[in-house]
Amino acid sequence: MDNRHDILRLLRQVAEGTVPPEEALSQLKRAPFEDLGYAKVDLHRSVRQGAAEVIYGAGKTPEQIAGIAAAMGERGCQNVLITRLSPEAAELVGRIVPLDYHPIPRLAVAFPGPRNALGHIVVATGGTSDMPVAEEAALTAEVLGNKVTRLYDVGVAGLHRLLSHLELLTSARCVVAVAGMEGALASVIGGLVDCPVVAVPTSVGYGASFGGLSALLAMLNSCASGCSVVNIDNGFGAGYLASMINQMEGIE
Repeated sequence: MDNRHDILRLLRQVAEGTVPPEEALSQLKRAPFEDLGYAKVDLHRSVRQGAAEVIYGAGKTPEQIAGIAAAMGERGCQNVLITRLSPEAAELVGRIVPLDYHPIPRLAVAFPGPRNALGHIVVATGGTSDMPVAEEAALTAEVLGNKVTRLYDVGVAGLHRLLSHLELLTSARCVVAVAGMEGALASVIGGLVDCPVVAVPTSVGYGASFGGLSALLAMLNSCASGCSVVNIDNGFGAGYLASMINQMEGIE
């Protein structure tokens, strides 16, 4: 059993009498993880959290990444996210498993398949230089089954650009605000919308930005209510959190 829907269907079959309890027990006893030696693949992540395990590509060899993805694919997992994957590694992994690679955010989707587009998430950036982090957030949210609208280069240096999209922002169930420099975008958006804002500081900026630390501290000190902050350049974390917010009970 690899996801909660499979388990729920099995339990209903037991209740209906179409599957003997002994057979159900045998299916449920399948190992919740697979030990590959170099990795223990969490095959029950989707049962606990609603989404399959995500593979962090940095620091792993292409063979290790492909091995983990292949083990998940063999158990029926689709749309397996691989983050921080270099183009060179993606080329090698793509020879072993089906792969949809996005070079700007260095993100790949193994065993790509159909997915939902629920609710509405807006991913906004202060500038074009923030796009790699923003795309990591947007693609993560899309792969997890959300409708995403991109709103790029709407930073506070030209506030009219952001305000011209106010109707779009106010229609979102969650906004991901991605910005470097002084990180003011999250506070501005937080003062305009009635939904949660996930702020993502980026390492974009000149020397005194300290590799994104200035934006991080500014976002942590935001006076806008309902604004949460993830780590520097952590587009994946923002997209995942936005997905959880967007898919909370209440979506029709």
